[in-house]
Amino acid sequence: MGLSLSFEFFPPKTPEGALKLRAVRQKLYAKRPEFCSVTYGAGGSTQEGTFATVAEIQAEGVAAASHFSCIGATKVKVREQLKQLQAMGVKRLVALRGDLPSGYGLGGEFHYASDLVAFIRAEMGDAFHIEVAAYPEFHPQARSPQADLQAFATKVKAGADSAITQYFFNSDAYFRFVEDIHKLGVDVPIVPGIMPITNASQLLRFSDACGAEIPRWIRLRLQGFGDDTASIQAFGLEVVADLCDQLRNAGVPGLHFYTMNQSGPTLDLCNHLGL
Repeated sequence: MGLSLSFEFFPPKTPEGALKLRAVRQKLYAKRPEFCSVTYGAGGSTQEGTFATVAEIQAEGVAAASHFSCIGATKVKVREQLKQLQAMGVKRLVALRGDLPSGYGLGGEFHYASDLVAFIRAEMGDAFHIEVAAYPEFHPQARSPQADLQAFATKVKAGADSAITQYFFNSDAYFRFVEDIHKLGVDVPIVPGIMPITNASQLLRFSDACGAEIPRWIRLRLQGFGDDTASIQAFGLEVVADLCDQLRNAGVPGLHFYTMNQSGPTLDLCNHLGL
């Protein structure tokens, strides 16, 4: 049994973007992904685009997983959307709390992803394979590392089947997280999320925003390359391929690539790894 691969896309905002993404997906399908996931904007702002992209992927003969966030949502609305996804033939969901819009209290009928997971299970039984998010370096809004591990355990106990992590560049963070979770009696597959390195300033900005740690040596090397894109990409490929090798050798259940709607960097990594 080979390593299971999955790819994440975000819904395109323009017809040109949609066209480009179709071409990107066709190239990546050559790697036979187990599924492709599609993200969901803050407060469900891209829901229409998300569902449209999910429908296209399904029509292309590949399993699609819709991201599904619950902040500000009502049970009636969520029930309706679950039925819609089920009618589309979707079998996987990535259940998330979603980002709180600024100045937003804990409104709506769901406060945490675990509430959403429990609701989906109660309403839909086993109709969906439910993925949840895992944060090896801890969620930026967590009160403490221990609270974050407990929150993850609660999501799994509410009915999640597996998890996909936030990206990371330090494999020890992932191994430690899996070990800590096992100690809490949680035993679901935790698939590492992999972010190709292609653009230094974008990566640094992104990582600061989502609490992903960039090891100092990587940060300094990237800054040292300045605007030399070719060197950044060659270094990025080497660093991320090495990380994937460490994970693969440790027997991880799969690799989930954050493609940023580009095929090149992810294909380069897969080819480099002989996947």
